[in-house]
Order: sequence, then structure tokens, then C-alpha cells
Amino acid sequence: MARVTRRGGLVAACVWDHGGGSGPLSVFWRAVASLDPGVPDESGLTGSREGDLERVLTDAGLADVTGGVLTVRRQFAGLDEWWEPFTLGVGPAGAYVGGLDAPARRSLRERCGELLSDGPFELDASAWCAVGRVAG
Repeated sequence: MARVTRRGGLVAACVWDHGGGSGPLSVFWRAVASLDPGVPDESGLTGSREGDLERVLTDAGLADVTGGVLTVRRQFAGLDEWWEPFTLGVGPAGAYVGGLDAPARRSLRERCGELLSDGPFELDASAWCAVGRVAG
């Protein structure tokens, strides 16, 4: 992005806080870890830990790099609404669910339900963000 942004332009990036445990998939990966220890989650992805994005932008040669955190709150009608996206096979979480047999999938969903709620609930999710200026 720095290469194609004009001099003086801004480059920004944002990644869910998978490494710090406050991202939108944190409950899911905690449930997975309790049932299937050792399965890699998304905490090692670039940008998913505090300071990662600032380092990436600085290493790309950007100037005046600053970072922060953004937090959103999402309401869910219940566990079914929260669980359904994991069944679509999208991303590492969806691929993990897609690779489970029916009993293991049921066990994981039940474990997630134990960590959440059957009724309406809200979840907060945070993402790391950073912005830098193209020098010149």
C-alpha cells in the first residue's frame, strides 16, 4: 500500500485482536482449545497483537506511524445466530468447523454455548489499527 500511495498520503490498516483474546472469534477459539488442545488459532497472524501493525507500517517506510484500538459491540438474538457463520467454511474458523464430523461439531457448538448464552447477548470485539504517512 505504501508503494502505490502518493507522497504525503496516508496508509491505514486494521486487524482483529486475535492475539490478545478480545477479537470476535475469541470465544470460538477458547472453546476449540478446551476440546482440541494444540489446534492453531488465529493469534499468530500478522497484526493480531498489540504493536504489530505499527511495526509493519514502520518497516514499510511509513512516517508518523500511530496505532490504537477500535472496539465494537454486536448483539445476537441467541447462540444460533452467533454460530451460523462458522458453518459457512470461511476463514480458519470456518475451515476448522467444516473439517469436523457431526458429533465433534455438535460438541463444539455446545461448548461455545456454555461460554456464551442461549438467550440474547452482546459481545464486544476489538481490533488493532494503525496509520502512517508516506514520506516525501
